[in-house]
Amino acid sequence: MSDKPPALPFVIRAARISDIEQITELVNLPGFRYGTLRLPYQTVETTRKRFETANSRTVSLVAELDGRIVGDAGLMPYEGRRSHAASLGMGVHDDFRGRGIGSALLSALLETADNWLNLRRIELTVFTDNQPAIRLYEKLGFAKEGHLREFAFRDGGYVDAYSMARLRA
Repeated sequence: MSDKPPALPFVIRAARISDIEQITELVNLPGFRYGTLRLPYQTVETTRKRFETANSRTVSLVAELDGRIVGDAGLMPYEGRRSHAASLGMGVHDDFRGRGIGSALLSALLETADNWLNLRRIELTVFTDNQPAIRLYEKLGFAKEGHLREFAFRDGGYVDAYSMARLRA
């Protein structure tokens, strides 16, 4: 018998303006926020501004389960001489980790990057203590490119992060 929880019938889709309140609730969850650079108590207005100021090439996806947003991911392409590259950010609801949501969100972003945006380089940073995320990124072709010491202040102390990237040939 497997220790892994059963898969869930979630749907990956484009984020909508009407999702802003649910996305705000999601990013304010302690576990979700712990793996990001977000501060506590993000407002709906801050989430709305993220949507309104996004680059026209930005891809914003959510994972939805029974009408509830349980994952959020974005691919932010750069411009000019870095138009071949993009940064990636994502997270999964505290109660739904390890159920394939992160893998599905990341796979959808990479498929879009490869087959629709012709991106060659996808970049991200991940805290060095976030082993589940690191394993997922490595499984989908990301490699560590650097160790960023005292990268961010979190939970009363400084934490390190890895710079990771996936290059498409």
